[in-house]
Amino acid sequence: MAKGKCSKALNYHFMWRFMNIVLLGCRGTGKSTLARILAKRLHRRLFSIDIMISQATGMTIPEIVEQDGWPRFREIEAQQVQSITGKFNNAVIDCGGGVVLNSENIRRLKVKGRAVCLTADLEEIMKRIGRDAKRPPLKEGMSFEEEQILILAEREPLYREVADFIC
Repeated sequence: MAKGKCSKALNYHFMWRFMNIVLLGCRGTGKSTLARILAKRLHRRLFSIDIMISQATGMTIPEIVEQDGWPRFREIEAQQVQSITGKFNNAVIDCGGGVVLNSENIRRLKVKGRAVCLTADLEEIMKRIGRDAKRPPLKEGMSFEEEQILILAEREPLYREVADFIC
């Protein structure tokens, strides 16, 4: 979708009050940046699932993954999604890239929200996230580029399936 068209579509669609704007997409697609902008411009509360996870556990995401592994991280992620989706409307929800791996997360997020999938090509994603220490590897034994290619291939169909808008 062209840049201007996505913006116009979002403005039109989100005129409905009390619907959450749920931002989905791979790492490095701009979810956190756009979430802050939308929350400020639309005067909505902002929930960042990754920040909520860190606050709830007192650990960074790399620490959680190193200590307890990705499966435990996904459990905590699901708990945080559940904690906000039943209580809040009219918010912007910045989801981690893997939130789509749990269909219950998506079901909960979409009950009171519209899902916007942000996209970027592989080169742009790699440029944006580089070897950010705050982003632990998702797959062991792979180069950074190989990991990003695999993750995009695995998750892109899931994002497209659940998205109400793709930008």
